[in-house]
Order: sequence, then C-alpha cells, then structure tokens
Amino acid sequence: MNLNSMMDQGITQIMKTAGRFYLNNAKGRAFLMSVLPEMAKSTVRRKKQEKEGLHVPPFLIASIASQCNLHCAGCYARAGGGCGSTTVKADMAASQWANIFEQAGSLGVAFILLAGGEPFLRRDVLELAGEFPKIIFPIFTNGTMLDEETIAFLDRHRNLIPIISIEGNAKETDSRRGTGTHEQIEVTMAALKKRKILFGASITVTKENIDLVTRTDFLGSLEDKGCGVTLYVEYVPVETGTEDLMLEKTDIQRLQDICLALKKNFRKMVVLSFPGDEEALGGCLASGRGFFHINPYGDAEPCPFSPHAIQNLTSDSVEAVLRSQYFADLREIAKNAGNHGGCTLFEMKDQVEKLLA
Repeated sequence: MNLNSMMDQGITQIMKTAGRFYLNNAKGRAFLMSVLPEMAKSTVRRKKQEKEGLHVPPFLIASIASQCNLHCAGCYARAGGGCGSTTVKADMAASQWANIFEQAGSLGVAFILLAGGEPFLRRDVLELAGEFPKIIFPIFTNGTMLDEETIAFLDRHRNLIPIISIEGNAKETDSRRGTGTHEQIEVTMAALKKRKILFGASITVTKENIDLVTRTDFLGSLEDKGCGVTLYVEYVPVETGTEDLMLEKTDIQRLQDICLALKKNFRKMVVLSFPGDEEALGGCLASGRGFFHINPYGDAEPCPFSPHAIQNLTSDSVEAVLRSQYFADLREIAKNAGNHGGCTLFEMKDQVEKLLA
C-alpha cells in the first residue's frame, strides 16, 4: 500500500471519529455533511497532481504568529527563531496567508495546522481561514485567549478546531507554561464543551510526564471535558540543556504501543502520536512528503523542528516549494537515515545545514 493510500485512510478514520463525536450534535453534523464531500474532492485533486508528477501532501503546518502571550520552557518556536525573535523580518499579512490557503486548497491540501507563537494573536488570519470552509484548520493554542466572543466565533466556523496544549495536570502544565495556565485551560475547555465544539489536546511527552499522560484515566478525564482529539508529541530538545527530557527509543516504542491500545479504547476520540505515527507511513513525513512548515515570515521549512529554509512564500508558490530540489534532497536524507524513532531531520541537522551552504 503506498503512502497516498495510507494517508487517505488516516484522514477517513479521523473524519469517522469526528462523526462519532458529533453524532448527537446538529451543528456538528451539518459541518460534517458539508466538509466530507470536500475531503473527497481534495483526495481527487492530490491524485490528479500525482499523475502529473507532483506529490501534494494532505497537510501543511502554518505558524501564523511570531509572538506569544506565554513563555513556555523548551518552546521549539522560540528556539528556532519563529517566536519572540528580534529578527527584522515582518510577519506576513493576512492577505498573504489567504493567498497561501487558496493555493494549497487548489492543489488538494485538506488540513492546514495553524500554530505560532500564539495563533489567536492573529485574529485577522483566523477570520480569513474561516472563509475557507473546504479546508480544516486545527489551531494549536495555549488556550488562554479564548474568551466568550472568540468561542462564539469558533462556533460559527466549525472548520477551525482548537487544539489546546497541556503537559498533564495543573502541576505539569503550570511548571512549563506558567502559574494559573491550567486553570485558564479548564475554563476554556468547559466553555467549548458547553457549545459542543470539537476541540483537542496536544500533549508534549517527556521522560517526566509519559507515565501520567498515557494513563487511561487521564485520557478519560479529557474525554469527559469534551476533548475529541489527543495528539501526543514527542519532546524534541531544541533548547540546549533539556536533552534529559527526551524520550529514549524504549520510551518511544512504549508510547506507540500505548497509543494503539488507546485508539481501541477511545472510539469517539482521535488519538495520534508525532512523530511516532510516521513509522507506519514509512518514516519522516517532512519536506513535503506528508507536510511542510511555513514560518510567520513565509519561509518554507521542512518541519517545525528543522527550521531551515531556502524559499519564501511571499515570492515562491506552494507548488514551487513542493517541486524544489532542496525538499527532494531533504527527503533523500530522511530516507537514508532510516526509521529509527524521534525527529529524523532534527537528528540529521549537520546534513541538512550542508544543503544551505
């Protein structure tokens, strides 16, 4: 079975799980009835492009904001210069992001993951994303800026799905993200549940919290709070001095095994692991194989954990980036590295940087 078929099956499974979540929710069912045909059309577009010699990934990651209202320990965006940077570069305008969304959708991209910084600081971009109902936009947020008016906005635009970052319970979350953050997240989750809005949780898994966040009762508590998506993200030590938090190979395998069991036990919830789930798809999905990353300034990077770019979306097209020799060379590096767990391009940093010389 080739990569395209496997990723299409994964998307189908995600949508089926969303269907179970929205089973007794009129607004949710209406959203699914409108978006499911568009998912099928996106698949057709990608297949057409493939026949014409262009592989289009179903996902993109777009970091739309270079600023954040929190200063979380070990933040990959700050470490990579995409958040809180003193660079003279300016964030792309909302109209430029709209152009990228239009290009991506026409090629067959089905999901554009919005990140930052804190994406809710770019309400102008989010409002434009709401005008692309054929694309699903998971929004990776710290969850502290979703006031009543913002939640009402999300209620009107069900293709915008907040994915709230947590580290565990109050102790774990507040130690990384700041005192009181967990309490704010709890309020946000309760408000989203009241509106019956699909939302998710993104959990950065470290040596310190792996036992807690993978427990059945922990995931059950998230489900009770209304969470419909749980994404486990293996910690990547982009911040020097945090290598002791990184999962070892045995931990990564254990996380994958646990996720398989959780998927069977939580049928109403989408449970994913990154980059763990890449193993079933033949390895690293960066550099356009399954996705690529656009930073707030428009730089086209292979992955958020490998912030090295040659092209920029203010002057180059999405298609040009996907056809680039740079991304082709990066895919070859990842392929030759083999599937050894963890973030491949981060670990192959020296080889990646040689391509920039």
